[in-house]
Amino acid sequence: MKNIAKTLAGVAALAAMSLAPMQGDACTRVLYKGLDNLFVVGRSLDWKTPIPTNLYVYPRGMQKQSTNLDNPIKWESKYGAVYAVSYDGGVTEGMNEKGLVVNGLFCKGTVYNDTVSKPYMMSLAVFPAWLLDNCATVDEVKELLQSVKFDIQGATFDGGTVSALHWGVTDATGKSIIFEFDKGVISIYDMGDYQAMTNDPKWPDMQAILNYWDKIGGVHMLPGTVSSPDRCVRANYFAHHVEAVSDPDLAVAIAKSVIVPSCVPYTYLIQGEPNVSSTQWRSYSNTRDLRYYFDLCVNPGYYYVDLKTLDLRPGKSVLKLDTSKTSDLVGCANHRLVKSEPFTPMY
Repeated sequence: MKNIAKTLAGVAALAAMSLAPMQGDACTRVLYKGLDNLFVVGRSLDWKTPIPTNLYVYPRGMQKQSTNLDNPIKWESKYGAVYAVSYDGGVTEGMNEKGLVVNGLFCKGTVYNDTVSKPYMMSLAVFPAWLLDNCATVDEVKELLQSVKFDIQGATFDGGTVSALHWGVTDATGKSIIFEFDKGVISIYDMGDYQAMTNDPKWPDMQAILNYWDKIGGVHMLPGTVSSPDRCVRANYFAHHVEAVSDPDLAVAIAKSVIVPSCVPYTYLIQGEPNVSSTQWRSYSNTRDLRYYFDLCVNPGYYYVDLKTLDLRPGKSVLKLDTSKTSDLVGCANHRLVKSEPFTPMY
């Protein structure tokens, strides 16, 4: 793990954390590093009300565009992928057949656009799909983000809530980045030895907090609230101190045990903080074996889509799994996927 650079910076960051108000968005993302090139990206999706989320599998070779406005980016998908689609209208995250994983987490400091108009418009409803459809590695994601100039469209949902997001990306080698929008500028950070991210503050300030707690250690004390920095510290510490294994099922179980202590209990509320968000679902993306696991908090078990055994050739049908009908489902869910029309983006 990284050593602290300046003790005073860590103390200042910790003080800022203790004075910060409780946030209403509480997603967590963690990278589990196993053996034999096995990596599992776990994440929790937290919100104040349930977010209906279904799984869609898209084949290669589909024609898509970034917006319903006059200046879209148009592309043909290079890779098949599984998407988690909220409200059947917007991609929250996903994994493609090359083992690339993209996850969006709330970050209230996000400001997407500046006053200078870009050549293209990009809707958040399809933004993760654009990356997954076109990129096989983290380096390709970085190149795409840096080479195409676009403004963000469709930055609200759920009755006008601003979708202020930052993004974690991991590929099949375990390489990971975080990228954030700040007034039209995309800042990209290599995660290096860090293995967790949450919401606020932005990544440079979160690094200072992680470095502070790295020096303290976690054997005798870890921060225990549901605040974003506390959850990030816990997830990062445990991710560094669990056993590395090569068995995919055991690896997912370990990843789940790491992320659950950094989730917000289902239906948890704080008096005077009506927008504190509890965990609605979790996902686990096995980048080696191409299994995408989905874990609804109200379900007794969890299940996965196995991309390796699906036919993702151009011309094949889009497949859908309605997660509201999976309370009896455990293990591989491929047999429950049904042919479907593509989802309609909420531009």
